[in-house]
This record gives sequence, structure tokens and C-alpha cells, in this order.
Amino acid sequence: MLTIPQVVRAAATFGDREALVDGDRRWTFSELVREIERCARSFVALGLRPHDRVAVWAPNSPEWMFAALGAQMVGGVLVPINTRFKGAEAAYVIERSGASFLFVANGFLGIDYASDVSGQPTPSLRHLVDIAGSSWNEFIDAGIRVPETAIAEREAAVRPDDLCDIIFTSGTTGRPKGVMSRHDQTIRVFLEWSSIVGLDADDRYLIVNPFFHTFGYKAGFLACLLRGSAMLPLAVFDVPTVLRTVSTERITALPGPPTLYLSILNHPDRHAFDLSSLRLAVTGAAAVPVEMIRRMREELSFRVILTAYGLTESTGTITMCRQDDDPETISSTSGRAISDIEVRVVDEDNVEVPHGTAGEIVCRGYNVMPGYFADPDATADTVDEDGWLHTGDVGVMDERGYLAITDRLKDMFIVGGFNAYPAEIENALLEHPAVAQVAVVGRPDERMGEVGHAFVVRRTDRTCDADELVEWARTRMANYKVPRGITFVEALPLNASGKVLKFELRARLERPPFGANQS
Repeated sequence: MLTIPQVVRAAATFGDREALVDGDRRWTFSELVREIERCARSFVALGLRPHDRVAVWAPNSPEWMFAALGAQMVGGVLVPINTRFKGAEAAYVIERSGASFLFVANGFLGIDYASDVSGQPTPSLRHLVDIAGSSWNEFIDAGIRVPETAIAEREAAVRPDDLCDIIFTSGTTGRPKGVMSRHDQTIRVFLEWSSIVGLDADDRYLIVNPFFHTFGYKAGFLACLLRGSAMLPLAVFDVPTVLRTVSTERITALPGPPTLYLSILNHPDRHAFDLSSLRLAVTGAAAVPVEMIRRMREELSFRVILTAYGLTESTGTITMCRQDDDPETISSTSGRAISDIEVRVVDEDNVEVPHGTAGEIVCRGYNVMPGYFADPDATADTVDEDGWLHTGDVGVMDERGYLAITDRLKDMFIVGGFNAYPAEIENALLEHPAVAQVAVVGRPDERMGEVGHAFVVRRTDRTCDADELVEWARTRMANYKVPRGITFVEALPLNASGKVLKFELRARLERPPFGANQS
């Protein structure tokens, strides 16, 4: 399989096995493929040309999948839009990508997506479809008279090196950039991903990661199509809903960011649900808390817990642990390179550093993006002349080729001349019995230049104060790493992918007064 149309056709061979569940609605694989075909016909009827862009700005839903895969079946290029974006931000993605179709879900969480984008400069946009309204039925009806032969011809014309999607980065450090991906690299990476994690046709996969992100789209429903696993997408991450769905639907696979598992572990009612069906967890971040992995093994029913590492520019995956890795390796590293991918750790001069030495992670191979859409300068800044993708992440590689992610280059702060890596400090603080979640950022200090400040979510069944936590930290880490301030919060600010928005935490520190310890 080298194109997404081929993946969809192959999924039909799973026949009457349950493929997709959305509340009371259920589809077999045969029925799922028919829904995708109906969308493909409608795209042809409404004038979608090969390589035209199709934007989807909506939460996870079956219709999201049908529209995305239907467009890709006939040569369209998917452009997912972050559901947290406002109208002007979404319009920027639509205008920048030149999308001719936009699918929204009006009314979701009280948001009128159509109104938010109307009046914005989107000259390329020809069709706007509300997947939650009557225009969805009108869209489907448009393709009724398109013959199967027309769809078959369009499918056959899709080439492995054609673009299948353009995924725009979050834009937290500037304007979002559109990361391009090809059909062949996407399929090759996630055939490998699915094989390594052991996803199979008996799995029931609760997809809490948003479809606009690689983790929800490619390591989510695309991986399920490749392996014949049942898909249960969630529109909004809500711990009670997750616990109830795991229990009633006998969920086996629950990949997600560390915040997903930390939220479940810290929920006071989790013991009221039967979570014994859970077997597979796949997670990753700048660093995965070791304490979280230990608690997942001891307090939840996961038998397979794997960590992985990647970014949108690497088709979502660079390194992965393997199922036969020992627990310490899985807890403390993000694994080794996937097949036929080169990974190095380099210094500021792009020279590879010795094993055990921290540096920037770079990779080269079939997973590296063709570039940023219509932005050759940004592409040249990220992928060098020799094809190495510069990730901006700091890591350490051991003699086996296993990679430990230390932090983001931009998140590192310098305390009196010493490099301090927030993820390392966060991992240490998570060992305190009262700490459920923590995020550390640097803040200016007159004497030291910068010092650490920790934002802490306490466990519901434990208490501690700021002074106690700071003193506890002093006995476990070098003095320059110890946070000079603690702020206790009910929750950490997260983006839709579950990553902590550290720029928001830094902004809070700019609102005085902030003394040594806060509560």
C-alpha cells in the first residue's frame, strides 16, 4: 500500500468487523468504506481537482474522517485546522493553503465556526459544509449520480509521492507553518508505528487525540485502518467520559500525551470503573515522567506501555521503544530510530557529540517532510542541505542508539551559568507523593540571571505547601535546579493536543507580585 486510496480499499477486506463507534452509531468496515466512497463522489461532483486542498475545522467525529478520506481518495490534499484557533487564525490557514472546501461543526461548544470565518480573506474558498447540519446531507446528495468508474479513475491517478496533507504547526512561536506530507511516507511510517506498538484487529482504540494533530489522525484512525482496529473517536477529552467509555466499550488501546494518563490517575472516581480491558498505552512528549510510567503499571491495567518521539515535520515519528525493551528503558528513553531512519545528537556547530552528551536532535530519512508549504526560507532553516531535520529538541543518546529527550532548546534556562532543563526538574518533582502534575519555566532573577518556577497540581488525596516542596526538592537535586517559586493551580493550561502551554505560564509570571513561594 503506497497511497491512502489503497489503504481504504484494503480496509474493506475486514468486512463485517466493527470499525467505528460514535455513541449509538456503529459502522462495519464495509459500511465505513461506502461512507468514504459517498464523500469521494461528492467531491468529484462539486469540482474538486487533483491536488486541491480541503480544510476541516471541527472536533473528532465520523464525518471528519469521511470527508478527509473521501477527499484523499480522489486526489485532494487534507488541511486539518486546530479547533482552538479563532476565526482569523483559521482564515490564515485557509488562505495560506488555498483551500477550496471547508468543513466545520457549527454549534460545537457553542461556537459558530461559519460566522467566525465569514468576512475573513479566504478568496480560494468555494464550498463551506457544516458536518453537524443539513448542508452535510446536501453535500452527500451532490454525488449520487457520479459513476463508480469516475472514482476509480481518480483513485488510480493518485501517486505515492503526491501530497496527502498539509498540517499547520500550532503557531505558539509565530505564524503557523504548513508541514507537507506525502502518501508514501505517511503510510510507511504508520505501518511501522502500528507494527511496533502491536496494534491489531482485536483492539478497540479510544481516539482522544485530536484529528487535526498527527497523533489523532495518523497514529489514530489511519493506524486503525491499516490494522483493522475498531475506532472510537472522542470530540472532547473529559476524564469521566473516558473512564465510562473504557468500561462500557471494553477499550484496549488508549494512546495519548502524558497529561491524559496523569489526569486519569489523579481522578477521584477512577476506581468506580472497570478499566481491566486496557492493555496498550503509547505516549510521548519532550520528556515522559518516569513516575507516571510506574503508576500506570501499578495502578492501571496497562500491559504494554511504549514511549515514542517525533514531530509534525518528521511525519509524527522519529524514535520508538519496542515491546521487548526493559521497563527502565521504556521509562527513561523514547526508544531508538524506526527502520531506515538516521538520528544524531549534534552541537551548535552541527557536529555529532559523543554518546551521553546533550545536544540537538536531528534526523534524516523517508519520514522528513518535503518542506513547509509555499515557504522555502522556513524549510531551509529547518532541513539543512544534507537533508537533516533540525528538531529544536535537546536529547542524549546512549551507546545502543536509544534517545532520552531532555527538553526543548527554547525551554531551557540558565541559572548562574548552569543549563537547567525543565523536564528533568519536572520528573524529579513528580516523585513527591502530593504532586499530580507539574510544569517548570524559567523567570528572570537579578542575581542568578534566571531561576526556575514550578506550577503544581496537587493530588486530590494529598496535601503539601510550597515551602515543604522546595525543601524536599533541595534534598534531591542540585541547588541550581531547585525552583525558587511554587504556584499551586487547579489545572495546567493545555493546547488541544494535551501539551502544556508554557508561554501562558511565563505570561502569568509577568503579573506581579511573585515572591519566592506562592500558594
